[in-house]
Amino acid sequence: MSQRLKVTIRCNRCHEKFVLRGRKDQGRIDTGFKMCLCSNAEDFEIVEEALV
Repeated sequence: MSQRLKVTIRCNRCHEKFVLRGRKDQGRIDTGFKMCLCSNAEDFEIVEEALV
């Protein structure tokens, strides 16, 4: 069973912030997010919160 989440992603290079909805399945978070506007695809701070 998947869990719905609010996911906050902050780029550690340009400090841009993205707030997305996603699902957590088998320990993996899926939001569809691929890359920051600055072309960073690896260096992020990710915070997840359960949606009620």
